[in-house]
Amino acid sequence: MKWIANEEDVGSRLDIFLQKKNEGKTRSHIKHWIEDDLVLVNGNKVKSGYNLKLSDEIDLKPVVEKVLSSKPQDIPIDIVYQDKDIAVINKSQGMVVHPAVSNYDGTLVNALMYNLDNLSSINGVIRPGIVHRLDKDTSGLLVVAKNDQAHVSLSEQIANKTCKRIYWAIVEGVVKSNGEIITQIGRDPKNRLKMAVLESGKGKTAHTIFRVIKTWDKYSLVEFELKTGRTHQIRVHSAYMHHPIVGDKLYNPNKCKFNLNGQLLHAKKLTLIHPTTHKEMTFECDLPDYFERVISILDNSK
Repeated sequence: MKWIANEEDVGSRLDIFLQKKNEGKTRSHIKHWIEDDLVLVNGNKVKSGYNLKLSDEIDLKPVVEKVLSSKPQDIPIDIVYQDKDIAVINKSQGMVVHPAVSNYDGTLVNALMYNLDNLSSINGVIRPGIVHRLDKDTSGLLVVAKNDQAHVSLSEQIANKTCKRIYWAIVEGVVKSNGEIITQIGRDPKNRLKMAVLESGKGKTAHTIFRVIKTWDKYSLVEFELKTGRTHQIRVHSAYMHHPIVGDKLYNPNKCKFNLNGQLLHAKKLTLIHPTTHKEMTFECDLPDYFERVISILDNSK
């Protein structure tokens, strides 16, 4: 499909323009089209925030999309807490959060639909109840919304940084002091599967605070606090500070010595304001057995 920008379109963001032309599509949906090079302006690739000029020619290539939906599946999950508004899940390593083209079932969403009585509908039939995500091989706490009112409240808390998320990780090398990292993170231009630290203005602000819990000869146990929630944020920032997470096959070039199935990154603590009672709630979960095993090996090594 093609459009020519007229006087009314001048100054409009490209993603908003396309959203108006494609009823029912979210801006996130449109952004993926642009990132996948399905949209050209005057024959050139541009960003979602490009401001249209008079007579710009917008070309949208044919989009072939597979319709996905989620179905309940009897998959055991660790429900740390639940009431009529929210549920807090301790996700296991290896579980994908929601269905996608490469994972149609066996996800956390499939398990939630079977194990919980209600889920919010804001994210549609593919991601019901999902307010935030954890990577497939990251374990730990994740809050789920059981109705739309709770979903809006939790989303606002994450956006306003009033929802506190604490992670523990074992990283390569000795981290000598506490600190924070503030960078721009975006899609790695050399590898679409990865995120990367980019130059100013080319990504989204990512802010991570880190505290050293324990060190060994060649490794460190570090606590990370997310102030923003960018894709792969802790994994990217750990690699950026030259202390990649042990077992991270995507961001750690070093060979793992501990026979792991993924990165040693665990969402250990979660603090939020309850959507209905407005009381602060804090949840904490133990480290997984394989994580504790590595700590034991390091404690006993000389």
